[in-house]
Amino acid sequence: MPIQATSKIWMNGELVDWDKAQIHVLTHTLHYGTGVFEGIRAYATEQGPAVFRLTEHIERLARSAHIMGMEIPYSVDELVAATKATVASTGLPGCYVRPIAYYGYGEMGLNTLPCKVDVAIACWPWGAYLGDDAVEKGVRMKISSWTRHDHNTMPPAAKTVGNYVNSSLAKVEALKAGYDEAIMLAPNGLIAECTGENIFAVRNGIIITPPLSAGALEGITQSSVMTIARDLGFDVRVDNLARSDLYIAEEMFVCGTAAEISSVNSVDDRRVPCPGPMTRAIAEVYARAVRGQEDAYKDWCELAG
Repeated sequence: MPIQATSKIWMNGELVDWDKAQIHVLTHTLHYGTGVFEGIRAYATEQGPAVFRLTEHIERLARSAHIMGMEIPYSVDELVAATKATVASTGLPGCYVRPIAYYGYGEMGLNTLPCKVDVAIACWPWGAYLGDDAVEKGVRMKISSWTRHDHNTMPPAAKTVGNYVNSSLAKVEALKAGYDEAIMLAPNGLIAECTGENIFAVRNGIIITPPLSAGALEGITQSSVMTIARDLGFDVRVDNLARSDLYIAEEMFVCGTAAEISSVNSVDDRRVPCPGPMTRAIAEVYARAVRGQEDAYKDWCELAG
């Protein structure tokens, strides 16, 4: 999906013009993939643009950096304020937000210890990743031939730039085969997650999502969905899922900042009832919550202005 330019990008403490937000071709992370990033959304609310669970996202960015041994030269509070300023600078009612911390220009080689850390925050308009009608229509899923990282190979708990080579290979494989998205298995063969979303399957009336030990990223949208689902009276559990559990699921959906909530209509050409009643109910509350229309979740929305 083409990027629509906005006015400013925050880089290392200042807002710069979009076209001047540039890096050198010898920027370290460009060569070795050692940066960390976040995907965040700001939504239009009655009070103006509000960033959904902004502080939690920036805290996860800090945790990813810590896992990677990277020292970000800004505090969580400073990056929260910078994100709000960047969103406000766009003049948009809502947008997608991409903070990234990366090793900049000046050093080369695998040793990151002498490298400086640069930080940037960009915002632009971006619709739902799997389609605006994905809740009702559903998406076609394929079990990928690419395995999700083992914990001692690449840390799946860190939202690291290089980790997404794995996801990109799986995504393109699925698209070329005529599917919308890929589901990745852990090295032990159990379900981990999709290429950019957490996964939920309903079995025997229970909503199940894989554990972090299976290689799933600790999703902030996933956490929101679990809270909403429990508040609606649904039984939600973190437990292992096998691929056959997906084939016979009573309903199934995926979630993430970019994708929001999307129903699944099939896995490996096995039909899944879509959209299921639990999926629809959760998606409806989530859509209101991110726009500040649910009193119970208003503290999830941080005003940019």
